[in-house]
Amino acid sequence: MVDGRRAGRRRHGGKHSAGRCNRSADAVRHATGWQDGDVDALLEFAGNYWWLVFVFGGSIGGVAKGISAANQRRAERRQERFRIKQETKVAVAQASARQHKDRRAQKRDIAGALDEHRQTDARWFAYETDLVTLLDYPMMIDLREPLTVEFHKTKRRADLLRPDDPDALLDDLDAQAEYRDAVHAYAIAFDVAETEAKRRRHGGFDPREQERLTRAQHLLRLAFDDGATAQERQAAYKRARKELDGLIVMPQIGLQRLEAQIAGQLERGMSEP
Repeated sequence: MVDGRRAGRRRHGGKHSAGRCNRSADAVRHATGWQDGDVDALLEFAGNYWWLVFVFGGSIGGVAKGISAANQRRAERRQERFRIKQETKVAVAQASARQHKDRRAQKRDIAGALDEHRQTDARWFAYETDLVTLLDYPMMIDLREPLTVEFHKTKRRADLLRPDDPDALLDDLDAQAEYRDAVHAYAIAFDVAETEAKRRRHGGFDPREQERLTRAQHLLRLAFDDGATAQERQAAYKRARKELDGLIVMPQIGLQRLEAQIAGQLERGMSEP
């Protein structure tokens, strides 16, 4: 009977140990993600050599924990890579939006500089084509005056920097700033020169020069008069040029326009019977 009880305890102990082994296998399956075939092989091994659990149970548990920790680290690394990837996508999208917004702002700045350039040109063009009015303010073309020299110098620089295609300045912030500053300098120099010319009028010339300016102005009025004959206009124009010779240099665009008008009238007069 003693032997029977001992055998029963051994069978009971074996079943109990096998149950512990099965639970360990389940833990391994859960921790490692092994397939059923792998787990079955492990269970068969544990059923035949269940007593090894008592010898290597601690080591197996340590390996399982190590594998679980490694899996956890891999999962955390995947999550970290995913987070970085998503943050990178967001950053790229934000940068693209900022760049698009910056380009719109750049286009507005460039358009503003071009508009200021055109407006200043138009103000100067009004003087260039109205020679009679220009002689009221001769300082605007008197290159002996520093303010006049500065105005014409800044105009040439702004014209040189004006882009043929406004989009050519996009993303070139240095070129944009250079052109914008040149246009501002041009507009300011024009304002200063015009203000001083209107204040001084003929004041910068001696009495004899003032008389010559006055005579030239009257002659130019006659030269621009459509009611005068072509011969009268031509004679008045030549005398006006003579009065101004050596005194001031009239703008070529205004002179060419007046000459074309007189020449056209002469041709029409010659063609009439």
